[in-house]
Amino acid sequence: MELSAQSIALVAVLTVLAAWTWRVVNWVWLRPKRLERLLRQQGFTGKPYAFLFKDFNENERLLMEAMSKPLAISDDIKPRVMPSLHRSFQIHGKDSFTWMGPTPSVNITNPEHVKEIFSKINDYLKPTSNPLLKLLITGLVNREGEKWAQCRKIINPAFHMEKLKLMLPAFYSSCTEMVDKWDKMVSEERSCEVDVSVDIQHLTRDVISRTAFGSSFEEGKRIFELREEQALLTSKAIRSVYIPGWRFVPTRMNRRMKNIDKEVRAPLTNIICKREKAIKAGEAASTDVLGLLLESNMRENIGMSLRDVIEECKLFYFAGQETTSVLLVWTMVLLSVHPDWQARAREEVLQTFGSRKPNFDGLNHFKIVTMILNEVLRLYPPVISLARKVQKEIKLGKPTIPAGVLLSMPILFIHHDKELWGEDAEEFKPERFAEGVSKATKNQVSFFPFGWGPRICIGLNFAMMEAKMALAMILQQFTFELSPSYAHAPGHFITLQPQYGAQVILHKAN
Repeated sequence: MELSAQSIALVAVLTVLAAWTWRVVNWVWLRPKRLERLLRQQGFTGKPYAFLFKDFNENERLLMEAMSKPLAISDDIKPRVMPSLHRSFQIHGKDSFTWMGPTPSVNITNPEHVKEIFSKINDYLKPTSNPLLKLLITGLVNREGEKWAQCRKIINPAFHMEKLKLMLPAFYSSCTEMVDKWDKMVSEERSCEVDVSVDIQHLTRDVISRTAFGSSFEEGKRIFELREEQALLTSKAIRSVYIPGWRFVPTRMNRRMKNIDKEVRAPLTNIICKREKAIKAGEAASTDVLGLLLESNMRENIGMSLRDVIEECKLFYFAGQETTSVLLVWTMVLLSVHPDWQARAREEVLQTFGSRKPNFDGLNHFKIVTMILNEVLRLYPPVISLARKVQKEIKLGKPTIPAGVLLSMPILFIHHDKELWGEDAEEFKPERFAEGVSKATKNQVSFFPFGWGPRICIGLNFAMMEAKMALAMILQQFTFELSPSYAHAPGHFITLQPQYGAQVILHKAN
């Protein structure tokens, strides 16, 4: 009986080992080769699958090489920002696939296909390839199905245009602090050099602190610092193959990312609990995002949990300031290079407000400024690519996409596509938006810096209103040009940012 028991145990161990070995072999080789064969049968082309890490290592090498050299301001930024995809497009064309470790990623650039993916939100879901990403970005942006619909319904009221009107004083206060700081610096010698990327980041962080939590940047400074560190670690993590279960391995990076998450959660939990207590005690309704969200949540029978609200707050702290920050920075860079458009924007601002405080109606009716911001978003979209996963075999246009494949919509490439935008697609030409986005895109989904369809970014109007307010107040006070010390080096650091900052020479406007 003892021998029999040992035999049974041995068979059990061998069975588990064989099953585990089969799963590993299937994951790293059999499944990828099967998906590659199916994609080629559907007419897609791409590099043959190489074992697990090979493509990641090659992509990292290309990226490091590209980022080692700045560009001329007129150069095509795609080879620097996304060098491996640029090379793939050159060799294999648009209807191609690349590899994310053992998972093929099919490039989708046809506007009709992009529209279908964005429209059918239950068929094309957000990918969940690397759980470490959730430590930085989660909440509404990563929810699916009923949970997404429920949270979207609760959060929506906080971003209605009528609510945004109530947030304008906070926008104005934050912008005033930055403009006054620049004014003091300029008044000493009538001009000065400023790295606007630093001050604009401070501005947008202050705005999100005031409008989301009713506090100032100084009060939330530690949270922003931690979120920035988390972003750098996340950027590093997504450039490598994620091995299932790796997040549980206590590496230095994994431990640090989890510790940052805990350190961020503690103050957010206190903020949320205090605010909930105040609302229940009947204190006056708040006009900030958190207050509006909590009030909306309390009206629902099945609301968001404390954990859900914390995740939304983490998202506000990151996405709420990052998108507007990079939009304003690239706007100042491009207006420095195109003084004619800077002058036209300033004329519109002065005709609308003179030296008066900008108001909601005036900002909402800007035409030139809106054209400029849209063109900046086209050329320098904050998010350079969006992905969806295919859970079951599905037809997308003519080809059939097998289950298990990622679909990548490279925003940067679509926004710069000469077949969609003309031979001048790489040039800064705000006039292409003179008659609105629909006319500029010929009613195609070829411009989507904030996504598109039912899952379009909930903070779109917030970001655009903040950018208009900031730009209006800057143009009222200053003219600006690029500093000789500026090096044009767009880089992908979660969002599209200037690698070496954005040095601008400010002059006092006449």
